[in-house]
Amino acid sequence: MTRSSVDQEGAAPGARRAGGPGVVGEATGGRGDRRPGRGHRRSAEPGSPRPKRRILRWSALTLAVVILGTAGAGYLYYEHLNANIQKDKLNLGDSDVPQATPNAAGQTPLNVLLIGSDSRNSARDLKLGGSKADVGRPPLADVQMLVHVSADRTNMSVVSLPRDTMIPIPRCTDPHTGHKYPALSLAMANESLGRGGPGCTVATWQKLTDIHIDHFMMVDFSGVVDMADAIGGVPVCVTQNVWSHTSDGHGSGLKLKAGTTYVKGQQALQWLRTRYGFEDGTDLGRTHAQHMYMNAMVRQMRKNATLTNPGAMRSLAETATKALKVDEGLGLAKLYDLSEEFKKVPTERITMTTLPTVQWSQDHDRLVPAPDDADQLISMVRDDTPLDGRGVKHKATQVAAKTPTDPDGKIAVQVRNGTGSDSEAPASRRAGGVAQILQGKGFTQATADTTPASEARTTVLYPSADLEGDAQAVAKALGIPLKQVRKSTGVSGVTLLVGADWRTGTAYKAPTEPTKPPSSSAVLNGDKKDACMKVQPGYTW
Repeated sequence: MTRSSVDQEGAAPGARRAGGPGVVGEATGGRGDRRPGRGHRRSAEPGSPRPKRRILRWSALTLAVVILGTAGAGYLYYEHLNANIQKDKLNLGDSDVPQATPNAAGQTPLNVLLIGSDSRNSARDLKLGGSKADVGRPPLADVQMLVHVSADRTNMSVVSLPRDTMIPIPRCTDPHTGHKYPALSLAMANESLGRGGPGCTVATWQKLTDIHIDHFMMVDFSGVVDMADAIGGVPVCVTQNVWSHTSDGHGSGLKLKAGTTYVKGQQALQWLRTRYGFEDGTDLGRTHAQHMYMNAMVRQMRKNATLTNPGAMRSLAETATKALKVDEGLGLAKLYDLSEEFKKVPTERITMTTLPTVQWSQDHDRLVPAPDDADQLISMVRDDTPLDGRGVKHKATQVAAKTPTDPDGKIAVQVRNGTGSDSEAPASRRAGGVAQILQGKGFTQATADTTPASEARTTVLYPSADLEGDAQAVAKALGIPLKQVRKSTGVSGVTLLVGADWRTGTAYKAPTEPTKPPSSSAVLNGDKKDACMKVQPGYTW
């Protein structure tokens, strides 16, 4: 997979321009890439500025390592630190995704979205790089990582979304101005942040994954350097001597010898910003390097005794909380509680992944989620399946139906045909055919619903708790696993979405459950100490 955008000197990781020509539907163009020998794209939004360079605020990484690595540090200057934290609304979209069904022990997973903003509305940001033209423009969510902590707190999955990915963005309302941003059928993923704030990024993830997001966190990237210094550096590895530098002044400037180096200060930031010099020179390679750094930093922070020093911890806490923005459900005390939940997961059970993508046929500079592999990875996280292939999760499918499987015609069921996909048209008259199957099983009020739908996996939806048992009865009658029964605010009654996995036949065959994520998700275990970045040809010295 290749991409043609080129970093400017001082451009940060993930600083991809949003949008571009070829966006379909209601999608808007965003700020385009600047490339040698080519023009650049501009946003279709009226009044959008034309930034020359961009530097990523490493919010996601900073907060993640603070929470993962320093849990148990206590309430340092509690009131002062608590006042440092900025807050915003969790979800700015029109609908929400219900929390996952509790397992047999009554536990539910924890999902936290880590967001990195490329905003440069401070003197320090400008000093680190970029153009004054960027000041005041809407920020882009150039780093997005979903942190999923399993219901039993034994394992953690992290899914990064490449910033070049084209996905739908739902309608969002700015909580401060009341401005309503229309839904986009396909747009750059990082554009969501500028459409009202981080709550729109949360809404976008929920639309993409159908996973309930419990919290978001967004912090300033500059603390990365301070934390790397505080713990004595972070060990990173390259397979060959590497120099991220081009003759026309592009690249991060990172220059390392082959093997392992403890990077800190400016060198640590260069590692995080490097694209040219790693793997094939794309943002995917940069994402992989970020995962290596994050894992290594977590290990360092957990084992390094200097972090028990009150002075070091105070400096670290000041840096993080001053840059921190979280949802309204989080404060310092809640953050501490959250860190305790994260702390329960050993590093060897942390799995870093990147959402599998393929090139978008209409624009090779853009990506779309890979139809099968992306669905597999997302479904594993949604189903609380460990990505490391270890252990047995508590299955929601073990919950018994609350009503008989042979009701006496009292349950109304709407059946929708969701068998269509990007590559196939919907199966003809499928909703009516499945409705007849249900009628034959005693669900005499089952009827076809012509509402357009598209679903990879057959699902039974219900709008409120009092209809959960009815929905489970429908699933049990058809042999649909109960984990494919879920609450949804998008339906008014029990609704069966016949998915692409059931285009024909009278009996539903449950899919084989994956035990490991697809290889295209670039799996990296949190305890892999010998991880080493491959060097891009032409960037050695």
